[in-house]
Amino acid sequence: MTDAPANDAEPTEEDVFEQKAVRLAKRERLLEERSDAAGGPYPVFVPVTDTIPSLRERYADLEAGDETGVTAGVAGRVVFSRNTGKLCFASLQSGDGSRIQAMVSLANVGDESLQAWKELVDLGDHVFVSGEVISSRRGELSIMVSEWAIAAKAVLPLPNMYSELNEESRVRSRFLDLIVRDRARETVLARAKVNASLRRTFADRAFVEVETPMLQVQHGGASARPFITHSNAFDADLYLRIAPELFLKRAVVGGIDRVFEINRNFRNEGADSTHSPEFAMLEAYQAYTDYNGIADLTQTLIQDAAIAVAGSTTVTWADGTEYDLGGEWDRISMYDSLSEAAGRTITPETTLEDLRAFGAEAGVGAPAHETHGKWVEELWEHFVKGGLTRPTFVMDFPLDTSPLVREHRSIAGVVEKWDLYVRGFELATGYSELVDPVIQRERFTEQAKLAARGDDEAMPIDEEFLRALEHGMPPTGGMGMGIDRLLMAITGLGIRETILFPLVK
Repeated sequence: MTDAPANDAEPTEEDVFEQKAVRLAKRERLLEERSDAAGGPYPVFVPVTDTIPSLRERYADLEAGDETGVTAGVAGRVVFSRNTGKLCFASLQSGDGSRIQAMVSLANVGDESLQAWKELVDLGDHVFVSGEVISSRRGELSIMVSEWAIAAKAVLPLPNMYSELNEESRVRSRFLDLIVRDRARETVLARAKVNASLRRTFADRAFVEVETPMLQVQHGGASARPFITHSNAFDADLYLRIAPELFLKRAVVGGIDRVFEINRNFRNEGADSTHSPEFAMLEAYQAYTDYNGIADLTQTLIQDAAIAVAGSTTVTWADGTEYDLGGEWDRISMYDSLSEAAGRTITPETTLEDLRAFGAEAGVGAPAHETHGKWVEELWEHFVKGGLTRPTFVMDFPLDTSPLVREHRSIAGVVEKWDLYVRGFELATGYSELVDPVIQRERFTEQAKLAARGDDEAMPIDEEFLRALEHGMPPTGGMGMGIDRLLMAITGLGIRETILFPLVK
């Protein structure tokens, strides 16, 4: 507790309008009275000597009433304030949420400065204070102010610091969310820790980080609908990438045997609790391994990231639920798990007609542009997906839904692909990559036929990629994982909470 509780009344629109007018008047006054370089409502510099977090760490053991004899100059945002006759209190907050109390007394600053504080300082303002570091009589780490200055005048009031912003307000005004809510700041820091952990794990395994184009002359690397834009310089339509896969594989062809990228993808599709049109993606490729080796790597990447954020592979979600990401994760067959859950045998030889009939019987809606593989995946999601609790690799997918994946070495009609499910959603996918340029051309040709029949997610024939494959690509395992979804798995939050500034309508 600070010595200065805040007013917790939520301002109305009329209040906000009136407060803005009052604050703008204070801004004008500051411009008139403090127009020198060190003053005014927006000075270019304030003489900060310490940060609020560093003072809290240094004087964590200070007891109530203690004085240090040490002078410090700090700056922060005023988030609580109480003005009394001869002594004013304010709680200053730093960017990480740490706070320190400022005590502005008549005895230390004089009547004119105290009166100016009362008249000019509002909640939300950034202020600089300098003075002795003490502990108040209530045990609050404080600055006994000897001088102060406005560091940035806020002309709009803060929202109520005691009540939660609703989700819509949080995502539309993330800057306010970061000011008022600890969880918002913690999520930003968690994301930074996850990215740093991923890069460390890759570096330990001699992977090279690269960047590939986001603007592409044709889309590819995944089954998804692209965004289209136009280049005036080239007078050509371009696509925002849906995946970096085809360029990263070119790098493997060129001899970068272990390569990864963390960057943005764009898919012109629906938005919900697990999907965003713009999202952060990790893709990695390792020569001379397969989808089993890349599954091992993916498990390590995620477990290392969990430890970086939570200190353990057991993470605590936002609702208080604990989730265990540790140990060896289950690996199940898509066809076998579907057959077991559905109570009938379904194999790669099961006809489209039989799948369609079984789907109607089970109440499963037909997928767009029906194929054997799309029906199998729809049925699997209906019968199996909801029952997965532990992190699980779902192995061996239908061939016709995976045009960039090598056929299974021993099971006809399937490919060496897995999807990783965590927390009930798909977190990552991995392949034994298709490196035969002749078969890859055949797969692209089949995709082109689907596109001609109206499938917006089908891939076009990429001649430049095929030319790279024709120069020889080694046996390779590859994986892709959404960074936003990885944060979801670790924090238990929805996708719009894990993205700092999500796209909103």
